[in-house]
Amino acid sequence: MTERFIKHATFVVERTYAASPTRVYNAWTDPSAKAKWFSKPDVFEFRVGGREYSKGGPPEGPVFTFDACYQEIIPDQRIVYTYTLDSNETRISVSITTVELIPTEGGTKLVFTEQGAFFDGLDTPEVREHGTNAMLDALGKTL
Repeated sequence: MTERFIKHATFVVERTYAASPTRVYNAWTDPSAKAKWFSKPDVFEFRVGGREYSKGGPPEGPVFTFDACYQEIIPDQRIVYTYTLDSNETRISVSITTVELIPTEGGTKLVFTEQGAFFDGLDTPEVREHGTNAMLDALGKTL
C-alpha cells in the first residue's frame, strides 16, 4: 500500500512591471490576453463565484486540469481564487491564491501568494513556485 501524505506550504513571488495596475489587471481578466502567458481557458467566467477551467499539457506528458473559482475581485487591486490541479485523473493539489496589484512610480508591483496542500509527493511547493516564477516572467513579456 502506498503511504498517503500532504505537504502544506505558502510561497510568495513578487514582480514589478512597467505597466499600470489597470493594464496588469486586464492581463488577468481578459481570456485572450491571459492565454498569451498562462493557458487558453475552456471556461472563463471572471466574476466572484465564477469559474476558470483549462485542460492541457505537453504532447508527451500528462494532461493537467486547472479548475478555479474566483473568491474576491477588486478591480486593479486584488484577485483571490481557489483552485485544484489534476494530473490525468489524479488530484495533485488544492490552493488558494492571492494576486495583489500595488501602484508604484512608473508601474505595478505584483505580489502573488499561494497557500497550498500538495498531495502524496505528486506535486511540490518547490515545483509550483518554479512554475509560478516562469508564469509571471511570461506575463511580464506580454505587458
